[in-house]
Amino acid sequence: MTGRFTVVGVGPGDPELITLKAARLVGAAAVVAYHAGVGKQSHARRIAGPLIPPGAIEEELRYPVTTGTTDHPGGYVGALAEFYEACALRLAAHLDAGRDVVLLAEGDPLFYGSSMYLHDRFKGVYDTEVVPGVPAFAAATAAIAEPLVRQTDVLTVLPGTLPEPELARRLADTDAAIIMKLGRTFPAVRSALAQAGRLEGAWYVERASQADERWLPVADVDPGSVPYFSLIVLPGDTGHRPGAARLRERRYEPVERASTSRPPAAELLVVGLGPGPGAWLTPEATAALEEVDHVVGYGPYVARVPQREGLTRHASGNTVEVERARLALDLAQAGERVAVVSGGDAGVFGMAAAVFEAAEDPAYADVRVRVLPGVSAVQAVAARAGAPIGADFAVVSLSDRLKPWAVVERRLRAIAEADLVLAIYNPASRSRTGQVATAQRVLLEHRKPDTVVVVGRDVGRAEESLAVTTLGELDPSTIDMKCLLIVGAESTRVSPAGVWTPRFVEGAG
Repeated sequence: MTGRFTVVGVGPGDPELITLKAARLVGAAAVVAYHAGVGKQSHARRIAGPLIPPGAIEEELRYPVTTGTTDHPGGYVGALAEFYEACALRLAAHLDAGRDVVLLAEGDPLFYGSSMYLHDRFKGVYDTEVVPGVPAFAAATAAIAEPLVRQTDVLTVLPGTLPEPELARRLADTDAAIIMKLGRTFPAVRSALAQAGRLEGAWYVERASQADERWLPVADVDPGSVPYFSLIVLPGDTGHRPGAARLRERRYEPVERASTSRPPAAELLVVGLGPGPGAWLTPEATAALEEVDHVVGYGPYVARVPQREGLTRHASGNTVEVERARLALDLAQAGERVAVVSGGDAGVFGMAAAVFEAAEDPAYADVRVRVLPGVSAVQAVAARAGAPIGADFAVVSLSDRLKPWAVVERRLRAIAEADLVLAIYNPASRSRTGQVATAQRVLLEHRKPDTVVVVGRDVGRAEESLAVTTLGELDPSTIDMKCLLIVGAESTRVSPAGVWTPRFVEGAG
């Protein structure tokens, strides 16, 4: 009979916050294990020490490194992996001998806890259990006595080790937040809060629930005094910021401007962000996004705009284009500087048309709409392939959400008969899986099977791939929503240099 391995959460520091179940298991343990930092006493051992029975075997698992550098050939990750493996062997010897092992974990074991790495190694091999504990952020929230979330607030838990721009973006996009892992990351975290416009109202809590607990506004904290056992609580408030859903319910009240001069004429910018890489964002678009107060768009596109102080983000789903445009127009009409963002070029199956559709409402007659162009997806794929759109070409979306499929087929036949190069957007989605095969059949009625086809997927991103095939060999099952297809004309060629379509047509001139 092997022993039972139990990970027990002992809470954030106050021994009275240990659960009854955790206290019972620790008090009956044959072996009690706990982690300890370099040159430090175990915090978990200090919390649960009075509960450990006199005859219990204690196993101190002391880290070889916690911060800084290491000469381990695998670096920090390699050193920790080797450490956890050695710990597992030590504890497995007790389990194999039939002794129950209780591993103490500060806070909650599965919330940024080191104990999870041993649990991962033991589950499925031994009889295991995890006993939850009061997490540090719950004690910190109780210390400041402010509701963390209420009603429809969204809570986000963030490690302070995230890159500063990413941290700022996520802070701007949530109602409430907990930021863990401070210490040396505190200056960047404070800067991210300021960029997100969330510094005011953010609380710093140190050693929550312990005798030397303290809390104060993040803005008042000395960066040099921040220990590891600290975190930031950003309480949520449904009325804190004008989210997109709430702005649809009421007229937006603009903030008062410092200047007393006449406000500029209402203007709404529609900005194409390009296919993805920052290098493909135009200088004009970059400059515009640095000046606006509000960014409105589909969530993944809004996420690509760097967060900064004074910028409010309004992200929404993928099928509410006109509603999104009306929100942006309302903001612009109220005197705010607003940009609607769109992937690729906003005028190519992007938000520009939706904005002009919404702007036809006479209520927005005094709002000027200005579109800033971006690199389109078809340009990006074509450039990667060579020059397949070097001659006349057409662009079609296979999505039938806004037009009947019969219209799509009619346009495909006309393009095929005209022998134009064809760029296909939105070839497939989770709910549209048969259109590519149908389009292939329609095109083959007028094109030869050896017609060149370029398939670009995630072009410009880390997962980018490019394939060159033929219309007859194209496998529709390999096409998804991340793809863009370019179907060549009869003259399109594949050469060692790439795929290209001649500019000349026989009989010209």
